[in-house]
Amino acid sequence: MSRVLRIELRRSVAFGAVLTLLLGGAVLLYAAPQRWSAGWMALAMTQRQYLVLLWPSALAAGAWQARREHRANVAELFASTARPPALRALPVLGALAIAAAGGYLAAAAVAVPWIIDTASYLPAASFAVAAVGVVSLVAAAWLGLALGRLLPSPFTAPAAAVAGMGLLLTIPALFRDREWLTMLFSPMYGMGQYTDYQTVDGRVSAAQAIWLAALAVAGGLLVAAGNRRARLVALLPLALGAGLGLLVIPRGADFPRNPVDPAAQELVCRPGTPRVCVSRVHEALLPEVVPLAQRALTTLAKLPDAPTSAQEDLTTYFGDPPPPPGPDIVPIPVHFGSDGHLAAGDDVLRRILNGFVGLNYSCPGGHDTPVIRAAVSWLTGREPVAEPEEPAEYHPRAVTLWQGLRRLPEAEAAARVAAVRKAAMTCADTDGLLNGGSR
Repeated sequence: MSRVLRIELRRSVAFGAVLTLLLGGAVLLYAAPQRWSAGWMALAMTQRQYLVLLWPSALAAGAWQARREHRANVAELFASTARPPALRALPVLGALAIAAAGGYLAAAAVAVPWIIDTASYLPAASFAVAAVGVVSLVAAAWLGLALGRLLPSPFTAPAAAVAGMGLLLTIPALFRDREWLTMLFSPMYGMGQYTDYQTVDGRVSAAQAIWLAALAVAGGLLVAAGNRRARLVALLPLALGAGLGLLVIPRGADFPRNPVDPAAQELVCRPGTPRVCVSRVHEALLPEVVPLAQRALTTLAKLPDAPTSAQEDLTTYFGDPPPPPGPDIVPIPVHFGSDGHLAAGDDVLRRILNGFVGLNYSCPGGHDTPVIRAAVSWLTGREPVAEPEEPAEYHPRAVTLWQGLRRLPEAEAAARVAAVRKAAMTCADTDGLLNGGSR
């Protein structure tokens, strides 16, 4: 069998399929490295998103293999052998499976050097996410082969590719508010990472693997089917896989939308003082964060009751919020850049100070941007800088407030900045505090 498989790998479309999936996957990944530079889970999920193009490609590869067999007129030759249809189908099915899995994994391997030095957190769930992607491409290749044998036309492969992409894009609309059904039947849906802590629930991956394995089995049985009854029997795995998948996947209120990995959020701290901590998924960035945190703590030292430590801001815009840091802790925004290092390093200090002084996005009425900007500018000793596309009155007001702070004794100015922070953290009005209003 191994000799036959090697022959099939050489004579089939396996090499072309591997090359297509490898080059296509690598180009897609490196077109936007900032989407997966956060680590292994980000890479696995991003690659799953690109199945919108890779899955139709595998489907077309299978259909094209069937077209080549039809043009070579080998069906009658194979049928004359004593081997049963299932055994005759195994070599080509094996070749396509190796090609689909190899191309997908090779594209991931090409991305590894980009993050190997900075991706220190390797969750087990990332292997499950990648494995589901592999199974989905094997299923696509086998279904394409079955479709190509049923419809041996030169137009089958391109039509299958277009139809496959259309199906993946249509599935969310088919199930609308039943997101758990979309996650079950679409290998690419829900793979967008909104935070570096995001993961894929293990039950979701298990349900997807069951359904896609059933899809692959159905495709393989259709390839091996020799008559209409066998083709009908080949559809049974679809019903079985869908049923089992529905039993496994969480639904309703139990369905995890954009789940967060608690282990990825665990804090890792550098030894010594001041205490500086980042999440486990960002552990490789700790050496880059420490000097910025130290600068922030030094800058804030002029305030009354100044903070003494810093830790990564673990806030996300979904799920249960983490407990807020204490008043003596400076929250630090930490994100990977496209190069696998700290994003916007030169801008992090300003964002740290903004966040500590008063940019509280949880307040219903928002925050007074000119007041916060003036307070931060006084701390840094630099004139406020206008932001693009902001209201015209913001910058002149911030400059006026900043100039007023500079004319005050340092202790009085520090007290007013501290009053702004206290009011902002409780969503109270900050207007007038820098002018000497009620504190």
